[in-house]
Amino acid sequence: MAGKNPLQKCFLLIILSINLMLLHAETGQKKTYVVHMDKSAMPSPYINHLQWYSSKIDSVTDPKSQEEEEGNRILYTYQTAFHGLAARLSKEEAEKLEQEPGVVAVIPDTRYELHTTRSPRFLGLERQESERVWAERVTDHDVIVGVLDTGIWPESESFNDTGMSPVPSTWRGACETGRGFLRSNCNRKIVGARVFYRGYEAATGKIDQELEYRSPRDKDGHGTHTAATVAGSPVRGANLLGFAYGTARGMAPKARVAAYKVCWVGGCFSSDILSAVDQAVADGVHVLSISLGGGISTYSRDSLAIATFGAMEMGVFVSCSAGNGGPDPISLTNVSPWITTVGASTMDRDFPATVKLGTTRVFKGVSLYKGRTGLSRTKQYPLVYLGRNASSPDPTSFCLDGALDGHNVAGKIVICDRGVTPRVQKGQVVKRAGGVGMILTNTATNGEELVADCHLLPAVAVGEKEGKVIKEYAMKSKRATATLEILGTRVGIKPSPVVAAFSSRGPNFLSLEILKPDLLAPGVNILAAWSGDMAPSSLSSDKRRVKFNILSGTSMSCPHVSGVAALIRSRHPDWSPAAVKSALMTTAYVHDNMLKPLTDAAGAEPSSPYDHGAGHIDPLKAVDPGLVYDIGPQEYFDFLCTQELSPSQLKVFTKHSNRSCKHSLAGNNPGNLNYPAISALFPENTRVKAMTLRRTVTNVGPHVSSYKVSVSPFRGATVTVQPKTLNFTTKHQKLSYTVTFRTKLRMKRPEFGGLLWKSATHKVRSPVIITWLPPL
Repeated sequence: MAGKNPLQKCFLLIILSINLMLLHAETGQKKTYVVHMDKSAMPSPYINHLQWYSSKIDSVTDPKSQEEEEGNRILYTYQTAFHGLAARLSKEEAEKLEQEPGVVAVIPDTRYELHTTRSPRFLGLERQESERVWAERVTDHDVIVGVLDTGIWPESESFNDTGMSPVPSTWRGACETGRGFLRSNCNRKIVGARVFYRGYEAATGKIDQELEYRSPRDKDGHGTHTAATVAGSPVRGANLLGFAYGTARGMAPKARVAAYKVCWVGGCFSSDILSAVDQAVADGVHVLSISLGGGISTYSRDSLAIATFGAMEMGVFVSCSAGNGGPDPISLTNVSPWITTVGASTMDRDFPATVKLGTTRVFKGVSLYKGRTGLSRTKQYPLVYLGRNASSPDPTSFCLDGALDGHNVAGKIVICDRGVTPRVQKGQVVKRAGGVGMILTNTATNGEELVADCHLLPAVAVGEKEGKVIKEYAMKSKRATATLEILGTRVGIKPSPVVAAFSSRGPNFLSLEILKPDLLAPGVNILAAWSGDMAPSSLSSDKRRVKFNILSGTSMSCPHVSGVAALIRSRHPDWSPAAVKSALMTTAYVHDNMLKPLTDAAGAEPSSPYDHGAGHIDPLKAVDPGLVYDIGPQEYFDFLCTQELSPSQLKVFTKHSNRSCKHSLAGNNPGNLNYPAISALFPENTRVKAMTLRRTVTNVGPHVSSYKVSVSPFRGATVTVQPKTLNFTTKHQKLSYTVTFRTKLRMKRPEFGGLLWKSATHKVRSPVIITWLPPL
């Protein structure tokens, strides 16, 4: 199964073509390149690697035309997670350098984007029954989570270190200073703070310190929010303008945070991100939380995949956001099997609001508006929609800046279609044009998913179906009217969780045998700490300042998993990153609080593993999973050996020069990677009727235990597991089993199901996917 199918080959060719276009663009202009080096190839005369790297740059540079000093050419050197450098090169110099001995790969710098309370209670981390399992231990204090983001606002109460023990002596991090950030801003909670901007400045010019801090201080708010979600200390009375009032706390409130600022006003660049990963591993973090992404690329051309492979080798658990490209299929980022890829779901808390039309018909929506001026519940206001068709948006319906005529909207409630510009910005446009309120209507892209926003005028967001009815009423009635009512905070919402429409979807077309995303976590309407320098709407014209804000995105779901991973790591410090991931995946649930299969907000239909992965995280069960599917660095490397990478491409993953293909995956089949999800991929050849995959589980539960297997039925194949019972006699004992798939009927679409190992005390579930590739 090492060969790729035609669809995969086509997809990979497209990716390679794009990379080649990037590589050959702007031939004379210097750009930043990430250069991966073979450490073992350094000739003996060189004293250190920096000297060797400098000589390599000199060898491809024409001294007569050199405009920059050599010292300015090299932006970073990487020594821990992987080996190499980031340097400013022309296209011709980069091509020359790639041919030099010891140079493994030269990859253009890539721009990444950020993937933009009640979640602890929703996840069971505050229930009385959890106290025994999650009772605070001293080891909680010894887990350090590195957060790669926009920095941190240290004055937030979420980073109060009262009651925390001294920083572990093994910690090697630092508290870098700069404008607005002193060493005293670090404490026993914030144990490290660093900045990475050389790649960003090389691409965009010097940072304007009037607009942002060239220090670890967070002006944007995103980094503060994610760091607090991971490990924020409990803060009573936390709220956003009165919404979501209660105690805000992180998933691992006694863990420590190290902030690595890699994102700026103009984005986040891979050279800076890689330097942060490299430094974080050297500093001694146990978990990395990375809520950003930069599209998809082949494994050997994905610098973040390469760096996180090195982090995994060093025992660091890496959690990344799946992306906000949903509900489109194949919209995932961060798909490497050693990364835990997190999608987003709703919680059982909402912020309801209503739209009442002149016909007295009432529609449900959501809102976080809390301003001085409101709309009367008893008065009806003129309603207007400027689009030409209620079913499909057009340029006039998006309420773009400068597009509204005050004569048409003054004193009226304006209907705006979601899309193109930020949701809150649409309300600002309506307000400036004289509108008194806004109804924000979803389009087919968002379906019935409702995301609450901190609007600047009375505004309610409604789903696509409701929006269509409201728009039709506004277009057909000459005297259309409406009023809006904001109802505050409600809990106990059903159904929940629901897969967020924006959450990026599989399949993972780089490797169909590896299910992505891995799992879901809360990512809609999440309350957490916020920057004191940014309005809750993130608009410069908004002068409001808040201590907490409510945000949505897989950026918010990722730190939930990072924090729970920190908790698991504190209980099981000897577990590998793969064991922690396995515990999260095999204990995840696939039913909502109405005991029905998880649904998709994009269409209210049942979701599939391509949407929700193994399911929704269940922290209480994850700490004691019974069995784990463990994977070591060599096995991950052997997986890469099945991906048609050349020896030089594989070299970028061999920080240790003795790493080579051991062919440990049976049949050289990537589906035999010991992943917690099981994916059988039948080739185009219809004569292949049967396939057997192998898995090995490690007992981390009771020393003596017996597990029996059950498998859900499939229309297209019979599934047989051997043996049907696993009998363990000692802790950490490993036992293997096989899963044989025999085709009955080649299905045109993938089939989904589950495999469950059940003992007297534990249930260990793996999603199962069977895919039949179209015949040639």
